[in-house]
Amino acid sequence: GESLHSCIGLLGISAGSLLLAVHLYSSPRATPLIPSMALGVLLLLVSALLVYAGIRRSLRNASLLVSLCLTLSALWSGYGVILILAGQGVLPGPGDARDALLPGLVTFTPALLLLAVVGFLCGEPLLALVATTVSLASAHEAALHFSSSLGPSAVACSHLSVCLVGGYFVLGRILYLLTKGKVALPGMDLAEKKAQEQGRGSTGSTNPFAAPGLLLNMLSASVFCCRLLGVTPRLFLGHVPWLWAAGTYQIGICVLSYRAMDVLMATAFGFTSILKFAGGYCLLYPAWLPEEPSLPTPFLVVFSILFAVLALFLSFQSPVDGLYLLVFVTYCIALACSPRGFFAGGPQGVAVAIFVASALVALIHLYNVRGRAKIPTGKGAVKALLAHSSLLKLREGTDLHAPYLGYSKYANAEVLTYACSVLASFALTATGDPQAPLATVVIPWVVVAGGILKFLGGSVAFARGKTLESSAFILYSVMWTIWGLTRYGGFYGTARSFHAAVGIISFMLFNSFIVFCSLFLNMAWFFYSLAFTLISVSFLLDAIHALPTGYDIAATLIFGLVSFYCFLAALASSTFEGCCLPMGGPMVQLSGVGAGTTKCLHLPARKASSVKRIADILRNGGTCGIPTDTVYVLVAACSRPDAVEKAHRSKNQAQDRPMSLWISSLKQLEPAKHLFTPLLWDFMEAAWPSPISLVIPRGEWVDFLGMKDSAKYVGTRQSVAIRIPDCSVTTHLIDLVGPIVVTSANPTGEADTTHHNQVYAKLGDKVDAVLCGGPSPENIASTVVDCTKIDSGNIGFFRVGIIPKSQVLQILEQVQKK
Repeated sequence: GESLHSCIGLLGISAGSLLLAVHLYSSPRATPLIPSMALGVLLLLVSALLVYAGIRRSLRNASLLVSLCLTLSALWSGYGVILILAGQGVLPGPGDARDALLPGLVTFTPALLLLAVVGFLCGEPLLALVATTVSLASAHEAALHFSSSLGPSAVACSHLSVCLVGGYFVLGRILYLLTKGKVALPGMDLAEKKAQEQGRGSTGSTNPFAAPGLLLNMLSASVFCCRLLGVTPRLFLGHVPWLWAAGTYQIGICVLSYRAMDVLMATAFGFTSILKFAGGYCLLYPAWLPEEPSLPTPFLVVFSILFAVLALFLSFQSPVDGLYLLVFVTYCIALACSPRGFFAGGPQGVAVAIFVASALVALIHLYNVRGRAKIPTGKGAVKALLAHSSLLKLREGTDLHAPYLGYSKYANAEVLTYACSVLASFALTATGDPQAPLATVVIPWVVVAGGILKFLGGSVAFARGKTLESSAFILYSVMWTIWGLTRYGGFYGTARSFHAAVGIISFMLFNSFIVFCSLFLNMAWFFYSLAFTLISVSFLLDAIHALPTGYDIAATLIFGLVSFYCFLAALASSTFEGCCLPMGGPMVQLSGVGAGTTKCLHLPARKASSVKRIADILRNGGTCGIPTDTVYVLVAACSRPDAVEKAHRSKNQAQDRPMSLWISSLKQLEPAKHLFTPLLWDFMEAAWPSPISLVIPRGEWVDFLGMKDSAKYVGTRQSVAIRIPDCSVTTHLIDLVGPIVVTSANPTGEADTTHHNQVYAKLGDKVDAVLCGGPSPENIASTVVDCTKIDSGNIGFFRVGIIPKSQVLQILEQVQKK
């Protein structure tokens, strides 16, 4: 799989380079072989292919190829959009296309050079060679725009070199795979590479997507650096593709960082993407009105505060990254102090600092992903400093991102969503001419921050099992998007309508349901949803011409302050152990509600390490919920009598539903084989493994299992139910632990649990861990057979489950004949 995605990535890079080589080899005076429009579309398709290869490659192994694919994809997507704009006549000036391309070419020359340097240092020469040649091609193309005497041949030759290197790589991989390792071109021995990978060890908690995100910060900063340094004569529409490509890719990297369980860097990329979309909107605005837009000063001050708080908490994880974010604090302050915003020299000067700082921090992240020795980022010093503190302790380990219900591949995104609520609410306080709402850049703050990013956070919350929170975030996202586009996009106008009021009332009804449900969640969420009701009321009053003076400002300030507290609380809980800033308990407590909020481990059943950890918990006296060949069950080790008693208490076990015994093979009963009749032993051997539970006479054989006094909780005085499950995960667990005591993972009298989410919801506060295997393969319980009188040739049925009577009787008949 890794080889396939590597080949796809290198083939995509070779294809893009070949397209550009053909384009640049064509004579400037002749008709181009590939028209600008067609070339732009093809580059966008290649960019999509590179994104796919990079993301799929990263799911298995952190590699520099991930950074190379994502970086080149961003380059060619911006390049392709500019070519499309030029082909459509949107850039009519003779030098417009050149001025539009320059910031991207200037950025990706050093960015790819950084990748090449790290590739050479970390033993990936082919990848480093590809990065070097593309960097050289970008440098030549940038120089070509200043001096036509250079000619496009040098650029085309560099791109052809990329094609040759990429073709060699792909050919080597294909030959190696087809010949099963017998033919290996130099540098293409996959077995040797795999040994090198194992020698390097795991990358630990390093986020492989941080480096491409930092390189995209260089791209957006380059647009304004080039204007300040005179590389481009002005800022105009042609630079928007670079800014918006960087913003779009950073939103994607934000999601991928949540996959890498890096909450703080994901939040940082979400913040910086907002700045990129706002900058692009500013450059786009003069296209329809001959004036420069103004920036909402209160919003930028609040944004700088959010950046500063995030930088503080990020410093505990990585002081280098925390100091890096301070540059964006300065950037927001410079924008707030400049009436011309992104067009002013002050913010453009800070953009130069962002360019340099992003390059240095990206180099550190690139090297730490692949290098054996790590460049210190100061985390060790912070841990040593906090080790002496009894108040603050960094949150680390596998339980860092335990979801509310079930198993999730994403970290918690609530920090970003609360911050977006702060940004969207303070954006509404911006003053300006109501007849010219587009004169401010409120739209990026409200639509992007309050809409797109909040929807992203809601989607992640849904993936983590937080149903109420995800519903609220998505509802608020829709509200901010619609209101931002209609009121501040000029669609709302001066006329107010009955239809707008009806729409707002429908949102208020939905939100009232969320307010009611938040009573059962916690106090912070209750006030958060209630404060949004105040904003909805202000929208409604505005729609019916009854808005009191200052009410909308007061409502947005209240909502912004409540959101800011939630932002701080989410940051603190994701960084430190213990509850530094309390969210409060539920205002209304119902029996059975909130069981999943306790610290119950969630472990994926597909991992052998998870089964081993469950086994350790059971051996230490814990109780766990596990998947089986039928429904989920609650188990305890027979060798721990205290755990057996704990499992009985947690279920409030009814006398008519006694606990049963499970084994992984009959070898575990071999010491007591002489206590079983031959017919019963042969019947057990023929019936198992299967979802058939056999109720057999109780006897001295039970004492061999080590339950001692707790044996009274298993079975009845006359009989015990026992079986071998037909489930590899369960039998492997029993191999590690020994025989286990089993009961259904649901309160007595309720329906069987068929998903690990149901185990969390029903018994989350009574078990130590849950082995998460998703939905049960069957929704029917096992068949329970009465074998207490089997020697007389008769069996009965306490319950007919997934195995029918006829099949059980057929097994008995075969055993009797034998």
